[in-house]
Amino acid sequence: MRFALVFLIGSILTCRAEERASGRWEGSVKIPERELKLVVDLAQQNAGTWTGSIIIPGLGIKGMALADISVRDNEVSFALKSPGGRGLDATFKGNLDANGDLTGNFVEAGNTAPFILKNTGAPQVEAAPHITSLAGEFEGEWKGEFELFGYPRHVTLKLTNSNEGATAELVIVGKKTTNVPVDLVEQEGEMVSIDSHQAGMGYEGRLNKGTHEIKGTFAAGGIELPLILRRTP
Repeated sequence: MRFALVFLIGSILTCRAEERASGRWEGSVKIPERELKLVVDLAQQNAGTWTGSIIIPGLGIKGMALADISVRDNEVSFALKSPGGRGLDATFKGNLDANGDLTGNFVEAGNTAPFILKNTGAPQVEAAPHITSLAGEFEGEWKGEFELFGYPRHVTLKLTNSNEGATAELVIVGKKTTNVPVDLVEQEGEMVSIDSHQAGMGYEGRLNKGTHEIKGTFAAGGIELPLILRRTP
């Protein structure tokens, strides 16, 4: 009887912790000389299974999926894992305090910074991106360039189809070479769009079959620039 009571109390406490952890959490992480705003969404799918996404406006991250979400008693942890290890990889380890806040540490590349988040409502987890296949005329390597802050940027976009749908490799070369992790590729008619939720970058353009060009707009951090991509031989 006593064992059953202990088990029941433990189950109730676990359920309460899970109920408290679910929601939209807003706050910031204080890194040296800078404070990054955070919006974290956590939702329980079923017992022991969670889904979530994060928005970090200062890094151009919009709705990036969370990994390794764990809720145990008052301990809550989750991680950011960039595709192929490119970009931001970090972990958040926190606790639900008596005020209902989620406080803890943000750890990235061996560096630690404190964060505090407050529950502001129901979770609004970003839906997982849907990858479609591309028509044959879009497959291949495309090159173009744009100018930003007075410096030219050379762009190479490789579009291919795989068994799991379309994939894209986006490389931007300016003062340095940036391999942008693309997590969404879509085509509708003559329009094609790619997005990197992690990097906060995207491109949308229309294919001109006669000239073998894709004419469109490159977007990054609220900046939009015209970009024409031409197929390489």
